[in-house]
Amino acid sequence: MRKVMITGIGMLCASGNGKSAAWENIKAGKPCIGRITNFDASRCTSQVAGEVHDFQAYAIDSGLIDKREARHMAKFSQYAVAAATEAWKDAGYSAENKPDMDRVGVIVGNGIGGLDVTGENYKVLFDRGPDRLSPLAIPELIPNEAAGNVSIALGAHGPAQVVATACASSTDALGIALDMVRAGRADVVVAGGTEAVVTEFAVGGFMKMKALSTRYNDKPETSCRPFTKGRDGFVIGEGAAMLILESEEHAKARGARIYAELAGYGATSDAYHITAPDPSGAGAIRAMEIALADAGITDRSQVDYINAHGTSTHLNDQMETKAFKAVFGEEGAKKINVSSTKSMHGHLLGAAGAMEAAITALAITDGFVPPTINYDEPDLEVDVEKGEVPLDLNYTPNVGVKRDIRVAMSSSFGFGGHNGVLVLKKVS
Repeated sequence: MRKVMITGIGMLCASGNGKSAAWENIKAGKPCIGRITNFDASRCTSQVAGEVHDFQAYAIDSGLIDKREARHMAKFSQYAVAAATEAWKDAGYSAENKPDMDRVGVIVGNGIGGLDVTGENYKVLFDRGPDRLSPLAIPELIPNEAAGNVSIALGAHGPAQVVATACASSTDALGIALDMVRAGRADVVVAGGTEAVVTEFAVGGFMKMKALSTRYNDKPETSCRPFTKGRDGFVIGEGAAMLILESEEHAKARGARIYAELAGYGATSDAYHITAPDPSGAGAIRAMEIALADAGITDRSQVDYINAHGTSTHLNDQMETKAFKAVFGEEGAKKINVSSTKSMHGHLLGAAGAMEAAITALAITDGFVPPTINYDEPDLEVDVEKGEVPLDLNYTPNVGVKRDIRVAMSSSFGFGGHNGVLVLKKVS
């Protein structure tokens, strides 16, 4: 079976625009969640988000996106193109030095599409009628446009696809890309995720589900606190992460720098509830076990780091910790460094998995585990009747640590019961 390597990374989120800036802030444990500025959130009970800032300077002024083309893209497509172009350059590709573009695929995970465009055009529809809608409304809002725009920007003529499995979308996109390269259907795949839904519509919708944090509006930088006793919901975020995947042979033949091997992928469905995870963790456990087996990991003590889904909700953090203990054993799980970087940049929904996979690859490369910030009080209280477990793992509280990471895992779970898990390996 062909091995698949990560050779390029592009990313933007609240932690920073560009791989280097974002990673340095994440390593430092810098809180980057703030009060919502994308719209007037004064009517919302949750007023915090992980927003992208200074996108014009990062992407358009620097030429990652053509200025004229950007006018015809929704924000989520702009984010995807910027991250993909950065990743392409990071991998050492250019107009003069590129692979066979007929053998380059694009797979982008996205949860909601151009929700900002949808909201704007609905206002026009209600206020002024259908004949005043933008002729670009449909092309901008449909989720596949991110993959289409990335393909156009890079000139990639292989398969261009979108994956929509809620918050597991971009993890699944990377898993599908992994299988595509393994099967020899592409030499290179540009894969990842994008999301731009810090809008009144999305915040209002999640707010009415009582899924968002509401307790820390006055201290937004402390609002996302995975695995801690004081957590009260997730914090919505935006951004994109794109990774360049290519076969080991292809990467070595051109002397590419390799961040890590994308070695395994597992996906399951809870078949339990449309929004809540199965509290037993059965689906998550099977996804982890499938991913580890796919990566050829028979000795689970080799796993040194897990970038957890870690949403800062009671249901997720409880279920996920239970799943880790089931897969690695009570004592084995405690030897692993676990962290949720969402505590710094928020929950990127459909783009979360790719962002966290990129962070995991960088953690392997640097031999450094990023922290879970805002961790101030362990949550050890359990409801025995519900089968809960104490949240007593090593969540890498507040300060990152140096560690040689041989094998790492990144997990994602989405509404609808979608479970996606990736396993990455260090390359000598």
